[in-house]
Amino acid sequence: MNKKDRAAALVAAFGRVYPEAHCELDFADPFQLLVATILSAQCTDKRVNRVTPILFKKYPDAAALAKAPQEKLEEVIRSTGFFRSKAKSLRAASADIVAKHGGRVPDTMEALTALAGVGRKTANVVLGNAYGRNEGVVVDTHVTRLSFRLGLTKHTDAVKIEQDLMKLIPRADWAVFSHWLIWHGRRRCFARKPDCAGCEVQTLCPTAFRWNCLPARTVRQILSA
Repeated sequence: MNKKDRAAALVAAFGRVYPEAHCELDFADPFQLLVATILSAQCTDKRVNRVTPILFKKYPDAAALAKAPQEKLEEVIRSTGFFRSKAKSLRAASADIVAKHGGRVPDTMEALTALAGVGRKTANVVLGNAYGRNEGVVVDTHVTRLSFRLGLTKHTDAVKIEQDLMKLIPRADWAVFSHWLIWHGRRRCFARKPDCAGCEVQTLCPTAFRWNCLPARTVRQILSA
C-alpha cells in the first residue's frame, strides 16, 4: 500500500474509531484557546485544564493578561512548567493582541505567528479549533511519533512532517486528523509500549509489533509466522 492509499484508509478508519475526537484543552473563545495552547507546551492537557479556570478568573481577557504582574502570573501557572518563559510569552502575546488587533485574537496564520511566543503549531491549534479553518496540521509529539510509525513520513522535523501530511490528507480533514493521531497516541500507540495487539488500525500500520510493545521473543514469533 502506498502512502496516499494508506492515508485515505487511515482517515476512514480513524473517523470510525474516534468519531468524537476533539481538542482536549478546555476553552470558551479563541483567546482562552491561545493561552491554553501556550501553557500546554511540555505539559499535559489535564494539568492545563486545572490551571486555566483560575487564570481566566484573574485575567479574563487579553487586556487584563497584558497588565498582569510577571511574578503573580508565574505563581498562577507554575505547575505547567517553564512558567517564567510562558508568563513572558502570555503577557507579550496579549499586549500584541490589544495593541495590534483591538483585543481580538487574529484569525490568520500570518497574524497569529507574528504574535510574541506564537509559532505555527499554536496558530494551527487556534485556527483549526477556534475558527474552523484548516490552514495546516498540528504536529505535536503524538503526531510526530504516529506519522512516522504509520509510514506517512520519514522526517522528524515538525515542519517537514506537516508538509508531508498536508500532501496526503484532504484539507477538510487537517484539523481532525491531528486530533485522531493525538487521541490514538494517548489511548493506543504509546511511546514506549504501544498496544499493537489492541490497535484498531493495526492492519494499516507498517511498524505494528515492532516497537517493543511485546516481549522480544513474542515479537520474533509474530514476525516469523
